[in-house]
Amino acid sequence: MNQLQLFLPCAAGVEGFLADEVHRLTGLAGMDLQTLRGGVLLRASWREALLLNLHSRLAQRVLVQLSHTPYRNEGDLYQAASEVAWEIWFTPRQTFKIEVTAQHSPLQSLNFAALRIKDAVADRFRHKRGERPSVETRWPDIRIHAHLTTESATLYIDTSGEPLFKRGWREDKGDAPLKETLAAAMIAATGWADGLAAGGGEGGDAALPLYDPSCGSGTVAIEAAQIACRIAPGLLRRFAFEKLLPFQPHVWSAIKTQAEADVLAPEVPIFGSDVSHRMVDFAQRNAERAGVAHAVQLRGGDALQRMPPSERGLMLLNPPYGERIEAGGVAGRHSAARTSRDLYRPPAGRAPEERFPAAAPAGGRETAHTEDGGDFFPQLASHWKKNYAGWTAWMLTPDLKLPGRMRLKESRRVPMWNGPIECRLFRFDMVRGSVRGGPEAAAEATPVPPAA
Repeated sequence: MNQLQLFLPCAAGVEGFLADEVHRLTGLAGMDLQTLRGGVLLRASWREALLLNLHSRLAQRVLVQLSHTPYRNEGDLYQAASEVAWEIWFTPRQTFKIEVTAQHSPLQSLNFAALRIKDAVADRFRHKRGERPSVETRWPDIRIHAHLTTESATLYIDTSGEPLFKRGWREDKGDAPLKETLAAAMIAATGWADGLAAGGGEGGDAALPLYDPSCGSGTVAIEAAQIACRIAPGLLRRFAFEKLLPFQPHVWSAIKTQAEADVLAPEVPIFGSDVSHRMVDFAQRNAERAGVAHAVQLRGGDALQRMPPSERGLMLLNPPYGERIEAGGVAGRHSAARTSRDLYRPPAGRAPEERFPAAAPAGGRETAHTEDGGDFFPQLASHWKKNYAGWTAWMLTPDLKLPGRMRLKESRRVPMWNGPIECRLFRFDMVRGSVRGGPEAAAEATPVPPAA
């Protein structure tokens, strides 16, 4: 178990940040750590697989690669799965499930592909042990993943179980909560955590206070607070590797004990606010479960009115995307203006994975509006210009034209995906300037001309 091939899948756009995280946690580099599309591949030990489950904020799972073969049909999948020594990983008394993903696979049915792999696993156990494990599709002990491309099939055993974004502290949430792994990716992209690790210093965002002015149930603020306190994201949850045969309780206990000993008091303040006091209550309870209630300050308040909580800092937010356009609908179909409270809660039933239509008719995508009917984002930009001199604002949005609408010029744009929604994480540097139409000094980012 000292030379395993591990694959850590992640959201699109996060691969480089994940590779950096894995290097920091394990020291692996070069051919032992390869950045691929959709994740990272590494050669590591069983102990490092446990360590990554506990400490990775960006990976979706930690998978052990057991087979990588060419294939042309379902019979080839059966043969490949028959040759894997499943009996060294689990017993016939445990339940299992096959999960298949594919990219340009020539097979007609992924369900049938999963059935043939399941048959191979069961038949091998029957041959080797005289009995076979049962299939359990809802709460299996063991998850086996198969990924099919045009010509190759890769089989993995899952050491994580539930996806790693399920940290174990979120019980209170809004209608469309941000995944913890995406919040961690946003933080990684800003370099804020790197500044903490270096103890502050030169350059911008290092060791600055962090503030989310539309915090919802607190995901960004809580992730940042756990990073500042060096709290491992997996300390509150269980993992699938605890049911695998190579698991050694004393090894796992030592890893957890070291993680608990690494917890520190935070060196910088972290703030969050939301116009909905109900969401602030949710965030407070989540922070308590996450062990960071002492490290994050949460308040109610409208983002268009909240003043800076410190002289300088970093804002990081995933603002509301506005009302979802119905298929075939047009912007502005709903005549009633939304209130500022509505801005912070996507419509009921809206999942974060919902895709916006590829194109909208004239008038563009429907946007969030304030209670006076104005577009929220230009008003937010004006508020920042007047009151947030010296701050850096990072905003995740699927609207690639948002900087122009806000009349701000971004200094960076980082591609990132929220489920199937392609987004950009924009950076705006708020610098000392003057407000148009007034002589007084105020903060203003570099303006851009309004769209024609």
